Amino acid sequence: MSEAVTPVTDGLLRSIPLPRHHEGEDKDERGRVLVIGGSVETPGGALLAGLAALRAGAGKLQIATCCSIAPQLAVAVPEALVSGLEETPSGGISAVEAERLAGRCSRTDVVLLGPGMMDSAAVLLLTNRLLELTNGPCFVLDAAALQKLDDCRAALAGHAGRIVLTPHAGEMASLLGIPRDAVLVDPLAAARKVATGLQAVVAMKGGCTFIVDPKGRAWSCDHGNVGLATSGSGDTLAGIIAGLLARGAAPTEATLWGVYLHAEAGERLARTRGPIGYLARELLAEIPAIMADMQQRTDVAEAPA
Repeated sequence: MSEAVTPVTDGLLRSIPLPRHHEGEDKDERGRVLVIGGSVETPGGALLAGLAALRAGAGKLQIATCCSIAPQLAVAVPEALVSGLEETPSGGISAVEAERLAGRCSRTDVVLLGPGMMDSAAVLLLTNRLLELTNGPCFVLDAAALQKLDDCRAALAGHAGRIVLTPHAGEMASLLGIPRDAVLVDPLAAARKVATGLQAVVAMKGGCTFIVDPKGRAWSCDHGNVGLATSGSGDTLAGIIAGLLARGAAPTEATLWGVYLHAEAGERLARTRGPIGYLARELLAEIPAIMADMQQRTDVAEAPA
């Protein structure tokens, strides 16, 4: 396993361009994302993740959430098909919905599971059961869906190479069963252990985000600023990655691009709003322009002299 760490730069991303889409294509050409998330207390996580997937270019969006908040989310995100699921007494998505959700997962390209979800026990059961029942789409696991993934190891094996995990230090500590401070001492080592052990692409979020693929290859992104450390920011990152996967980017490339786009959006907001106090929802409108700017620079660089 190589110990080298490659910086994520504009130049690197131009060497692994995102899929191109052309006039005349319809929305199916840009893929389908299903966000399973939200809870009675935190419905906004699913909203932010879903909108981020669309801003990253996904063609179709579905959101599956708790039945009591589904109508409000449907109004807030009119671009999405929103369905209500049975709730647990504490206001989370019930694991009894796994079989019904598995059918929906099989008809989509990317499943993003976890943003805004509560009721840890139900989330663990739902995550494990969905991974067991579903074959085909890529999965992005975020937030509550990252807990105790070692208990889901057998189910994860069927998705090797098609899973992206987006933990922060606390979630990584839970994944590995070690103190959070131990993760902060060497976040790259933690990311490598999980990526190779679970055969997943890992975005180890932090002031410097490390991206590690299932072979242990690593990249680092110290782009961005402290303003990105704000409520809902992780939901937007997971949604961006899901949207890029839906468009046809491979898991590693989608994660590298997603981390950079998220960071660059923070840089642009820091210049226009200030380095502290911009909102996670404000990141979303920056994403299409950043992608267009990078595509334009690529086109100029490739143009004949």
